[in-house]
Amino acid sequence: MAKIIRVHDTISLEQIEAFEDRTNVKFPVQYKKFLTEFNGGRVEPNVFKISPEEGESVVNIFYGIGSMKGNLEKKFDFFDEILEIGFIPIASDPGGNQVCLGVTADFYEEIYFWVHDEEYDDVMDNMHFLAKNIEEFLDNLYDD
Repeated sequence: MAKIIRVHDTISLEQIEAFEDRTNVKFPVQYKKFLTEFNGGRVEPNVFKISPEEGESVVNIFYGIGSMKGNLEKKFDFFDEILEIGFIPIASDPGGNQVCLGVTADFYEEIYFWVHDEEYDDVMDNMHFLAKNIEEFLDNLYDD
């Protein structure tokens, strides 16, 4: 599994649950565990394969909950297009594309990559499946 470098303050399960109530989102158990252990942060290694057509990218930073620059709640307002289809942004790459977590029944717990500069009629055409959950995604990261 990848090494997470803590850059944000720690957060309690109660704070996560308050965030869920405020945003009307229910996080998967594994993602809650990730947040209580690290609350986002940088990761090493950080390279992942998007698809054969798209190639690879890197995780810039995982967002946290709190008053930091990479604040998850602020991302909710900015990325409403992906929220509408059942995803929340949990990390970014250097180009502003988003690693997303499924939070509705169809995609619950799954990790997708949203390419923001692709234009399609269907938003799901911008989404690329990466892993069945956060742990698998972290396990799949590699060095360049």
